[in-house]
Amino acid sequence: MTEARQTPAGEVYRAFWRWHFYAGLLVLPVLMLLALTGGLYLFKDELTVIAQRPLTVVADGPGATRPSAWIAQAEVAAGGKVRQLVIPARGDRSVQLALDTDDGARTAYVDPHTGRVLGVGAPGGLMGLVKRLHSLDIAGPAANLLVEVVAGWAIVLVATGVFLWWPRGRGGGVVTVRGAPARRVFWRDLHAVTGVFAGLVIVFLAATGMPWSAFWGKEARQLTTQAGWGRPRPPVAQPHHAGEAQTEGVPWALQARAAPASGHGHASLGVDAVVERARAAGLTDGFTLTLPKTHGGTWTAAYMPDQVERTRTVYLDGGDGRVIADLGYRDFGPAAKVIEWGIAVHQGQQFGLANKLVMLAGCVAVWLLGVSAIVMWWKRRPKGRLAAPVPPADRRASLGLLAIVLPLAVFYPLVGASLAAALSVDLILRCLSPRRLEAGA
Repeated sequence: MTEARQTPAGEVYRAFWRWHFYAGLLVLPVLMLLALTGGLYLFKDELTVIAQRPLTVVADGPGATRPSAWIAQAEVAAGGKVRQLVIPARGDRSVQLALDTDDGARTAYVDPHTGRVLGVGAPGGLMGLVKRLHSLDIAGPAANLLVEVVAGWAIVLVATGVFLWWPRGRGGGVVTVRGAPARRVFWRDLHAVTGVFAGLVIVFLAATGMPWSAFWGKEARQLTTQAGWGRPRPPVAQPHHAGEAQTEGVPWALQARAAPASGHGHASLGVDAVVERARAAGLTDGFTLTLPKTHGGTWTAAYMPDQVERTRTVYLDGGDGRVIADLGYRDFGPAAKVIEWGIAVHQGQQFGLANKLVMLAGCVAVWLLGVSAIVMWWKRRPKGRLAAPVPPADRRASLGLLAIVLPLAVFYPLVGASLAAALSVDLILRCLSPRRLEAGA
């Protein structure tokens, strides 16, 4: 027999329960915020129309003003410089122009048929705020690192939760909920059954959210590119105006990639001609156009529909409008294809309404798990105590748990750092008085 098998089953269960408890205690508030904002963002198009209808919906008509007029009007209204246009696919939607102003980034909404500015607001409007909350960017770049840690520990929560749920000959509370809400067993069963049915969706959401993280996402993009599994190799550089890396308005795999250089050092094509060239290249269903940072530099036109395999990014020479590069999903390496597909499913885009509803179910499940966990804890805790599960007497009981956590710690380094911190805290708690910190002492 191995040492792990000699360890009593109750000790192993206690080790898993203790880690499940503390992991939930640490990440639950942020995890519930991510679920709330993520659930809202699944329906960003629908909610944007409802919340910002005067800015986003226009009367459809046969004619349209020129893109140069949109830019001119937006820059006057916002007092800044346009860097990107979102040209809608539908005639009854406004053009959105991203600007840099002295007061920071702003978004202007322009009626494409009349050229009238409908309003100026914060970047992305209401859904932009939801997105910044979801990524914690609203609290600064460092806060985004917390998202990566929380996502990693969400996977630990699911894995340890499945172990705790495992029937072990038990008949009730496996796939059904027993009792009434007044009883603790009801909340225990609700917590366990919800976690089992939604566990795979939660793990999927956690894993596919990692590419956006400030540390793992950046490193993954760099490593996959170096290995030839990520974004496509850039075309041969031209002599003038090498581009800078883009961080928005293009697919994830291309966000750290500099736009290929334009071959014209002095000539500069206007935005009206560039839009026509982009449409001639096949971008007729609406696209995002990023302006060059330098005179005569490269323009980037990105078409990002719901289905990731239809994604295209076209780079246009700023001098004569010729297509320098036309990159699509077919050009991505295997790792980038998997990540881009995961992102599309994560955002509820790839498979239509069914996709949105499944991801929404995962978000709702996180809230059910959070609420049921709080109620369970409240019903079992002695007055004035934390009511944490008692640590196992045999330290070998944690070996099976480490088999789950250590691979995650290696694959997600920030999770590994937080694991080291958690182990240190656990050791300190073991050394302190159990009567003050543990429920069953």
